[in-house]
Amino acid sequence: MTATGWARLLDCEDMAWFRDQPEAARGAAAALGRRIGLGEQRTSELVLAVAELAGNLAKHAVDGSLLLRVLRNEATAGVEVLAVDQGPGMADVPEALRDGMSTAGTLGIGLGAVQRLADSFHIHSRTGLGTVQVARFWPRPAHATVAGEPVVGGITRPIGGEQVCGDAWAARIDTGEPEPQPTPADASRRASLTTSSSWAALTDRAPANVTSTLGSSRRPGGEGRPSAVRGAVAGPDTGVLVMSCDGLGHGPMAAVAAQAAVRAFKTSTARTPEQAMEQVHRALRGTRGAAVAIARLEADGRLLFCGVGNITAAVVTSTGRRTLLSHPGIAGHQMHQLRTYEHRIPAHGILVMHSDGLSERWTHGDLTGFLPHPPALIAAALLRQAGTRRDDASAVIVKAAR
Repeated sequence: MTATGWARLLDCEDMAWFRDQPEAARGAAAALGRRIGLGEQRTSELVLAVAELAGNLAKHAVDGSLLLRVLRNEATAGVEVLAVDQGPGMADVPEALRDGMSTAGTLGIGLGAVQRLADSFHIHSRTGLGTVQVARFWPRPAHATVAGEPVVGGITRPIGGEQVCGDAWAARIDTGEPEPQPTPADASRRASLTTSSSWAALTDRAPANVTSTLGSSRRPGGEGRPSAVRGAVAGPDTGVLVMSCDGLGHGPMAAVAAQAAVRAFKTSTARTPEQAMEQVHRALRGTRGAAVAIARLEADGRLLFCGVGNITAAVVTSTGRRTLLSHPGIAGHQMHQLRTYEHRIPAHGILVMHSDGLSERWTHGDLTGFLPHPPALIAAALLRQAGTRRDDASAVIVKAAR
């Protein structure tokens, strides 16, 4: 992947989920378009598309949901709409996108018109499984910096009955500036992070994936065991750092912890996951704390990973899933000594990270048909496949197509 490709990142803010509420979704879309300065005409087009998508969900879908969110970069802001359902699916997607094909009970513009109105539109549907759709709307004329698809995309959903989510994710570009050399104080601070307390003892919840399955016969597609890297050093070129965070518990106080982690991660100049984890750990003191995983992916497929607590992470390809190793602990409270592991992501593979609001009972086969799609659509599909409503949930996908 080129440096230009790595530069395609967008800040994302999930605003509101809607289930069987087409009128509420239309009103929220109108208010959101006006608030971010989308423009009168473009806001009207957004509302029209939301009406079609929400109407289809209400009329035909099984357990359909629609998410509105704001996308931003340094130049502009836009709105992304995700529509997800669990059935009945479409037997012929090209036919459904054909002009004149509109489902009864909607405004009658059809999915083909939604595709034309949106700056980008992606859909995956399978009979019996359901449909996932992502439509993006930018002000007109669209700024050149929003061309192409971001290499990172994620999704969050609060536990049922809550308005805020205690899960979060974030990504940032590392441009390849030399990283600071460790000092004796750094070594002392790292030693102070080591404790005998475990995730299970502090939270009554067992840590996920404390044993790596790389190279195991239980997981197809293994490509050798990971190596723990002491004093891991970032590569000389541009890379992308990604964080997945699950604030302890759920609700507003968990959200406070998650957002503190996001702020620390986004403002950090750390080049490696381990350095970034130390900074997040310090920022979370005084909060509930969180499970955190941080990865750095470089253009040649090299992956550095550091995880603390109950975040699931895996490298997924069309042929297998390799689970990455995290260690017990709670960022912001007590952690074992940090370890960074080095992996490789094959071309066209993806990195998946998700909170324990998603079950681990998914396989690479559940995602194989989604791999050509943008990360946001893959994340939504995984949430549909494995998400529960008994906890906050989040998933983030990093693409490594080269």
